[in-house]
Amino acid sequence: MKHLLEEEKKINCRPVRKSLKEYARGIAGGLLFSFPLLFTMEVWWAGFMATPMQLLLLVVVTYVLLLGYNRYAGLRADTSWRTIIIDSVEEMGIGILISFLVLLMLNRIQFHDMALEEIMGKTIIEAMVVSIGVSIGTAQLGVSSEDDESRPEEETNDASGTKWSLDMGLVVLAFCGAIIVGGNVAPTEEVVMLAVEAEAIHLLVMALASLFISVVVVFFSDFKGSVEKAPDNLVYGLIVDTCVSYVVALAASAFSLWFFGRFDGVSFDVAVAECIVLGVLASLGASAGRLLIR
Repeated sequence: MKHLLEEEKKINCRPVRKSLKEYARGIAGGLLFSFPLLFTMEVWWAGFMATPMQLLLLVVVTYVLLLGYNRYAGLRADTSWRTIIIDSVEEMGIGILISFLVLLMLNRIQFHDMALEEIMGKTIIEAMVVSIGVSIGTAQLGVSSEDDESRPEEETNDASGTKWSLDMGLVVLAFCGAIIVGGNVAPTEEVVMLAVEAEAIHLLVMALASLFISVVVVFFSDFKGSVEKAPDNLVYGLIVDTCVSYVVALAASAFSLWFFGRFDGVSFDVAVAECIVLGVLASLGASAGRLLIR
């Protein structure tokens, strides 16, 4: 209880300048990761066609992802769940505001011609990806030395006792990365066209390329957060980590394609092909996203 009170006091006493910098980073991240979607016609149509239940499901899924990201990567390991919940709500609110203002600027929201349901649908669909970008931007675009120094040493010393938490964090971050990257392409007709026209050999090559991308990014890219496995664990680590990343990428692809109606009126084979096609991009996002927790 004392720890929570001290943390709450620190949050309440946070300088206005620091808060403004965090908001600025969040806005920059939101725009950086979501501008392609904000300029995509298929997403505008999805906002017009989406049902209230679909929008509610999207909000819930996005909020869970924000909670997961802030728990495992966006905030310090000793941050309370109360702070994580509040920050996630703030990020979603900023995402909604950014989406509304950008769509208004682009003349995609017209109060005299559109029903309230259509305006809300467009804004909510766009805002969900924007809010994930806001969360990433706040945490990653400008980490100060003060933030680095405030990380407790026991965070690294107790790693062996939190393996399950670490694995869950990897899955959550991989899913966030896959949604951010793959979600920009999921609404487009090109995914369906490529899936319909692809032959079995093309799909096999796409799947192998996705696996290869995951291996390169996570193990051999020398990106910040990439890992070097010991020789005796190299093969096992390559197989397990790569398969997890690809499965998460396919799951994110399937969810994105389903939400934007890309499974409507197509056979099961075509739906699977769509997931493999989008999985090439999503696997890149999943692999890069996993590095945020390393």
